Amino acid sequence: NAALAHYSPSNRSSRKLSVDEMYLLDSGGQYLDGTTDITRTVHWGVPTPLQKEAYTRVLMGNIDLSRLVFPPNTAGRVVESFARRALWDVGLNYGHGTGHGIGNFLSVHEWPVGFQSNNVPLTAGMFTSIEPGYYQDGEFGIRIEDVALVVEAHTKSGEEPFLTFEVVSLVPYDRNLIDLSLLSPEQIRYLNTYYETIRARVGPELQRQQLEEEYHWLQRSTEP
Repeated sequence: NAALAHYSPSNRSSRKLSVDEMYLLDSGGQYLDGTTDITRTVHWGVPTPLQKEAYTRVLMGNIDLSRLVFPPNTAGRVVESFARRALWDVGLNYGHGTGHGIGNFLSVHEWPVGFQSNNVPLTAGMFTSIEPGYYQDGEFGIRIEDVALVVEAHTKSGEEPFLTFEVVSLVPYDRNLIDLSLLSPEQIRYLNTYYETIRARVGPELQRQQLEEEYHWLQRSTEP
């Protein structure tokens, strides 16, 4: 049912999971120190060439926006197309917003932060989701959603500080769906740095909780 971007489960439409199709999980929780909204798409079998390319291009858009450096007082709508460019290159697109503000133990969708025309300029300290996707009616759906913090970028110039995003959701992407031949060297370096961060921050916590199976899964999923 992931082909529906905003699917709600019911007894009439729910189906058993299968290794022969895509599975999209839009997850989240509210904690005293923050709110999460993270989506991952996986395939436990053999994806089709279209599924693999579409997933990879969604990931490319997620990476391109996440690593973007931009001037202060830039509105989200100005940079939103970076998340769509890899899909646009082959005539694909998605019909929902690229991201929304996320509250601190508040609303999961919190206005006025985001990438649409009525959102305010991005400022250091804001939390937003970054969530490009692709949906083929009746077949499959893909979304990769991370939570990102707007931070100052380290640039060579001494002028007014530019901004970028720091992705704070630490969940590996599905290696089974990534076509490495489509990724640029910069995108691969970004992925490897992200995986190093996941290992450094999540790995010790899994070991502290003696979650050995989960720890070994994390190590396999974050190999360079």
